[in-house]
Amino acid sequence: MVDFLLLGPRMTTTLYYVPRTRSTRPRWLLEELGAPYELVRLDTAKGETRTEAHAQRHPLNHVPVLETKDGALFESAAIVLQLADVHGRLIPPVGSYERGLVYQWAFFAMTELEPHCVVFFAEKVHKKTPESELALKAKGKINEAARALDAHLASREWMLPSGFSVADVIVGGVAWWANRMGAVENAPNLLAYIQRCEARPAYQRATKD
Repeated sequence: MVDFLLLGPRMTTTLYYVPRTRSTRPRWLLEELGAPYELVRLDTAKGETRTEAHAQRHPLNHVPVLETKDGALFESAAIVLQLADVHGRLIPPVGSYERGLVYQWAFFAMTELEPHCVVFFAEKVHKKTPESELALKAKGKINEAARALDAHLASREWMLPSGFSVADVIVGGVAWWANRMGAVENAPNLLAYIQRCEARPAYQRATKD
């Protein structure tokens, strides 16, 4: 069965969502923005992401998908960047140096950290081989990225000098996953940052299920 969560009257923005997946990122940002949206929770065990209807939203039957009056969008990082632009909040002006930092850290999280988290997750959780060559290599790469983030966060609370932004939704979301799997080592600044992300009321609302 598909669960519906309506915030206010029925809205044209709908998030197709599976708990504890990448779809937490856009839900977290929507909560940070205070934006009204409809949440459609899909049950993977019941095949609700593999329906023909969902294939029309995402060609690989994945989540998240954000459905708007103009059409559907997928890929979590793209969705959160678009949402920040649409609402004009939590993202610096186009052309500014800090806008460039948003792109920098978003791509860093999605290319230098998340792919290795995927491999580590597959080895540790699915194959139950956390000491395999692949797992150890992935863990090493995760910690290379973690050390870079740890150094960056040594003198600041959030990824941008100006404070919390959409960059933290992307970086914080991926870093949380890496740490949850036990892959992050010797990165106290990064761990404190993850705790700050978890403490945000919007994050807690987005992860309550």
